[in-house]
Amino acid sequence: MARRPLLSSPLMKGFPDPESCFVERLSQAQRGITQLAQLKSDVIRCAQLVQQTLRDGRSVLTCGNGGSAAEALHFAEELSGRYRSNRPALAALSLSADPTAITCIANDFGFDQVFSRQVEAIGRSGDVLVVLSTSGNSPNILRALDVGKARGLRTVGLLGSDGGKASALCDVPLVVRSVDGAAVQEVHQMIIHIICETLEPAHP
Repeated sequence: MARRPLLSSPLMKGFPDPESCFVERLSQAQRGITQLAQLKSDVIRCAQLVQQTLRDGRSVLTCGNGGSAAEALHFAEELSGRYRSNRPALAALSLSADPTAITCIANDFGFDQVFSRQVEAIGRSGDVLVVLSTSGNSPNILRALDVGKARGLRTVGLLGSDGGKASALCDVPLVVRSVDGAAVQEVHQMIIHIICETLEPAHP
């Protein structure tokens, strides 16, 4: 059988230099760490909010698009599953997780409602809604925050750029500035892990 020829692609004619990519990613990560240090008080406030929400028997809801959706799923599973120790399960659910709900809502109501309809369905007063967005301007994120606030949920935003429109809708906006989208998401992941650390059993 004849071997099918490889399809021509502009990328196949010249990839970026790996060393320059490494240097740039390291530079972005270092700037991101500087940004994270400046967010210390807000990260602590966010962790305290999540702690109190769970103490009160309420839930953590998360959502995001694309890479931020992956982080939203990761945060929720670290709570309902485990982070480090076999502690009791914590009430958390990612609104980015169910493709049947997302495609149904997107098809029947529009993609801007894929998260807000779920908040309307399961969100309760006293829950906390954690949104992740590198721009802070995704319409489905903004709509979820609007519905969440109307239903009495507390709101946290892990955001990038200048925080976008989402910043004003969040009780605790955590805005990672002056780095690219990849570095924003890397810092968001670190914030998620810091919060998870605060939910581990205290040791004497």
